[in-house]
Amino acid sequence: MKSKICRVAVFCLVPVVMSSLLVACAAPTDEVTPSPIEITDQIGRVVKLEKVPERIVSLAPSNTEILFALGLGDKVVGVTEYCDYPPEAKEKEKVGGYSDANTERIVALNPDLILIEDIHTDEVLPALENLGLTVITIDPRNLDEVLESIILLGEITGKDEEASQLVTEMRNRISVITDKTSKLTQAERPRVFYVIWHDPLMTVGTDTRIHELIEKAGGLNIIQDTEGYPAISLETLVEANPQVIIVGSGMGEGADLPFQFASTEPRLENVDARINGRVYEIHTDIVGRPTPRMIDGLEQLAKFIHPELLSRKNKPHKIEDFVGAPQ
Repeated sequence: MKSKICRVAVFCLVPVVMSSLLVACAAPTDEVTPSPIEITDQIGRVVKLEKVPERIVSLAPSNTEILFALGLGDKVVGVTEYCDYPPEAKEKEKVGGYSDANTERIVALNPDLILIEDIHTDEVLPALENLGLTVITIDPRNLDEVLESIILLGEITGKDEEASQLVTEMRNRISVITDKTSKLTQAERPRVFYVIWHDPLMTVGTDTRIHELIEKAGGLNIIQDTEGYPAISLETLVEANPQVIIVGSGMGEGADLPFQFASTEPRLENVDARINGRVYEIHTDIVGRPTPRMIDGLEQLAKFIHPELLSRKNKPHKIEDFVGAPQ
């Protein structure tokens, strides 16, 4: 009798247990809370983000370009007056100039991430952090760090795959150039002078990204043992006798004045670059901004410096030849 009662009890309990299991399986599960993202930015600050950012303010044209290159244009809510590429960036809310960001405008946009450069660290960074805002510094000093900055932004924004793919493409394009130029001897590297501005005559030192691009493109920057953007005398330039002169243009009023100077200055008429018609113009943005477009700049510099290695019909001399080029 006792055994029969036990069998009945078990029989009755089975449906109850099964029902409970089915209810448990059918019940909606709680959403998984995203894990905080902890990263080290490019000036060594450890920054924690509670979630993938949805509203981003960029205080540098270069950072804006990278965000759009990663497909994040819809998450960019604020930019500077100088964020002009891609064209869609011009339509975003402006929060000030390059170094004079308007804190009130930034706060009004309710961002969950603000990207800055080194120029902002003294004043803008502490002001924004005091307001409880999340700020990350992207400040690449060379081409490798440009690639690192893209990977870092991909990690921060949930675009790891896109960032990895973009960096791989960039590395492949760099290799196409450097596989050829790395084999050149010093004697095979033309002496190159890069013009930042003509009055005073300014160029690039050995710690700049443009210097690095010139070297990777197979040139020899005639300005050595000097950092930053030094001013030099015209006499020094004539004595150095560059074989190639490359002029950065496209910035503000009188953008083509440096090119006109390099092309027509009488005291440069006996310099090799002028004698051989090797004075070229390039848009400053594609060699000066630390963005994916730096590879466009590297390719163009290589075509200027070593047309025999990277042949191109109708070799361009004027900046207009590049305005419609792929960016």
